[in-house]
Amino acid sequence: MVIVLTRSEKSALVRFLSLYLGSSFILLTIIAWLFYKVESNLYYDLITSNMKSVASKISSTIIYAHMTNQKINPEKIRKNIDFDFALYNHKFKRLVGNIEDDIDFTKKIKQYKNSFILIDDSALGHLGVNYVVIKENIFYKKILQLKEKIFISFLLIFAFLFVTGFYLAKMFIKPITNERLKLNNFIKDTTHELNTPITAILMCTSKGSSLSEKNLQRINLSAKRISEIYKDLIYLFLEDKKKESPKILKIDEILNEQIEYFKALASKKRIEIITQIEPTTFYIDKESFIRLSNNLISNAIKYNKIDGNVTIILKNNKLIVKDSGIGIDKKNLKDIFKRFYRANDVQGGFGIGLNIVYTICKEYNIDVDVDSTQNVGTTFTLTLNSTLTAQ
Repeated sequence: MVIVLTRSEKSALVRFLSLYLGSSFILLTIIAWLFYKVESNLYYDLITSNMKSVASKISSTIIYAHMTNQKINPEKIRKNIDFDFALYNHKFKRLVGNIEDDIDFTKKIKQYKNSFILIDDSALGHLGVNYVVIKENIFYKKILQLKEKIFISFLLIFAFLFVTGFYLAKMFIKPITNERLKLNNFIKDTTHELNTPITAILMCTSKGSSLSEKNLQRINLSAKRISEIYKDLIYLFLEDKKKESPKILKIDEILNEQIEYFKALASKKRIEIITQIEPTTFYIDKESFIRLSNNLISNAIKYNKIDGNVTIILKNNKLIVKDSGIGIDKKNLKDIFKRFYRANDVQGGFGIGLNIVYTICKEYNIDVDVDSTQNVGTTFTLTLNSTLTAQ
C-alpha cells in the first residue's frame, strides 16, 4: 500500500531521517576512527616487534659468526627475512645490504616516506658491524587495506541504517497517516450524509412545491435524520456531559417509540419490521439507550435489501436486532466497532454508529455478539448484564 504524505508529514519524515541519519553518521564516524586508531597501532606494534626480532637475530648471527671465526652470508640472511636490511660500521658506512636511504642514526626507529626503518646496535662491533638496519615495506599497504575495509564497511552499515531508518519512519508515521485518511473520509461521508436530508428538505420547500402530507413526512424524516447525525457527533466527539443520570428505565417502551419512527424510513425500502418485545427494565440513561438502539436499527435498514425484513427482539435480558441485508465478511467482523471503520462503500454512513454502540455497551456492562453471513444478513445480540436489570 502506497502511503500518500502531506507536506507536514513529509517535513516530519525528513526531519526524523535527518536527525537519525546525522546522529548515526557521527556515531559511525567516531567508531570508524577509533577502530582505525586501534588497528593501525596494532599493525605498527606487530611490524616493529617483528623488525626488532629480525634485527636481534641478525645481530646474534653476527656475534656467533665472530665467536666461531666464520663469515656472514648476506644473501642467506636476505632469504630468511621479509624485510630489507643493511649492516653499518661505527662510521655509519654501509658494509652490505640493499637499503639505499640516508639513515638518521640518532633515532632507533623512524618513518621514511611510506616505510619504517629500525636501527639495532646490539652487534657491538663484531665483524666490524655496529648497526643492523631493518626496513619494512608492508605497513603502508596494510594501512591502505585497513582504510578500504573501514570505508566499505562504513558505507554498507550506513546504507543499512538509512533503509532501516526510512522503514521505521514510514512505519511510525503510517498510523498517523491512516487516521488522517480516516478523518478525511469521515468528513466527506458526513458531508454526504448531511447533504441527502438537506436536499430533500430543500426540494420539498422549493417554489412550486406544495406542503402535502407526503412532503411534510419527507421533511420530518430528513429533519430527524439531521438531528440523529448531530446527536451522534455530539455524543462521540464532544463527550456531552449533559445527558441524564442513569436510572432504571422501561426500555421496552422507549424501543417501541423509536421503532415507530423507523417504520416510516423502512417503508421507503419496502422493509418489514418484525417485533417481539417484552416488558424489560434496565439501568441506563435514556439518551444512551436511544443512541444504542437507533444505531443498530438504522444500520439494519440501511444495509438491508429491498423487500427485506428487520427483526427486533427484546426478552430475557437480551436485545436482538436481525436483518436480511448484505451481511459482513467474516474477516471484517473484528474491526466493525472501530471508529471511522466501514466494511464497504456501497451504502451511506461514516463509520461511527457501531463505535457508539460499543462505547455505550462498555459503559453499561453490556455484552455484544455479532453473527453475520454475506448476502444473508447480520444479527446483533446484546446481553444486559447489569446487576440492576429487572424484569
